[in-house]
Amino acid sequence: MHLVQTMAYVNEVPWHGLGQQLARDQPLEVWAEQAGMNWRIEAADVRFAACDADAIRTFPEQKVLYRSDTKAPLAIVSKRYQVVQPAEILEFYRDLTDIGGFELETAGVLKEGRKFWALARTGQTVALKGRDRVNGYLLLATACDGTLATTAQFTSVRVVCNNTLALALAKGTGAVKVPHRSQFDAQAVKRQLGIAVASWDDFMLQMKALSECRVNAKTTEAFLQRVLTYPAANVTARGMAVVNDRAAKSVQQLLAGRGKGSNLTSAAGTAWGLVNGVTEFVDHHRRARSDDHRLDAAWFGQGAALKQKAWEEALGLVV
Repeated sequence: MHLVQTMAYVNEVPWHGLGQQLARDQPLEVWAEQAGMNWRIEAADVRFAACDADAIRTFPEQKVLYRSDTKAPLAIVSKRYQVVQPAEILEFYRDLTDIGGFELETAGVLKEGRKFWALARTGQTVALKGRDRVNGYLLLATACDGTLATTAQFTSVRVVCNNTLALALAKGTGAVKVPHRSQFDAQAVKRQLGIAVASWDDFMLQMKALSECRVNAKTTEAFLQRVLTYPAANVTARGMAVVNDRAAKSVQQLLAGRGKGSNLTSAAGTAWGLVNGVTEFVDHHRRARSDDHRLDAAWFGQGAALKQKAWEEALGLVV
C-alpha cells in the first residue's frame, strides 16, 4: 500500500520520485486539484449498534472525520478537535508566493487523506565553499489521525543529493507546532516563525562552521556510534544504546565516496559531511516498505528524529 495518494510538484523530480509534474507559477486552485487537495474534512457523530439492542446509539464525546469527496473515514477524534482543511495548508502560502518571493515546489496527500502537506522554496540559498549549494524551504503539514500537530517547519535541501534537513535552531525559530486542540491561525504562525531571514542566517552560519570542522576516522566512528542506535527500548545490560551496525556500515560507505557530494571540499572529512552521510542514508537508503513510507519517516517520523540527532551531534564537534 502506498502512503502517498496524490502529489504535485514543479521543477526537478523530487528525491522520492513521486507525483504529478506542473508548470511553474500555477495558481493555488490548480495546485489543489493536481495535488489531490480539493476536498474538505467533514465531521459526523459516532454511532454504534449494541449487540442486544435494535436501536442505533450515539457516543457524544467523539466525532468521525471523513472526506467530503469519497466519504472515506479518516479518524475518530474528540468533540474538541480543531480541524485544519487541505485548502488551509495551500492558502497559507498565498501571500508568500504572491509578494514574498516563495515558490511552491511540492504538495500532496498521505495515508488516504489522514496527512497532507505543502513545501515552498523560500528563495534563500548558500553555496558552501563555492560549490555545495543548499536551498531554504518552508514545509507546512498536518494530520487528522493523531500522528502530527499542524507544523510549520523551515527545511533545507542540499542540491547535489536532494538531502533534506529541518532547521531546528537553538532559538526555537525553526518550527511552530499548533496542536489540534487549538485553532490554526496562519498569520500568527507566520509571525511566530519570523518569516524574514533570521532563522536561515543562523542555520547558514552553522552549516559553514560544520564545513570548516575537520574530523578524523576516530571522531567519525564515535559520531556514528552515538547517532545510529536502535530505539531506547534496545539497551545493553549496562543501559547503553545498541549501535545499528548495518546503518553505520551504510553511512561509512556513503562517507567514503558513494554518497552524492561526499567528495566536495565542504563535505570530505568534515562534520558537514557526517551530517549529509546520515541525511542521505535516511532519505535514500534506509530500509522502508516503499519510497513514500521513507518520505513520511524522513519528514515526520523516526528518520526526521535521526537527522536531527545527527545535526546536534555534529554541532557538538565544532570548537
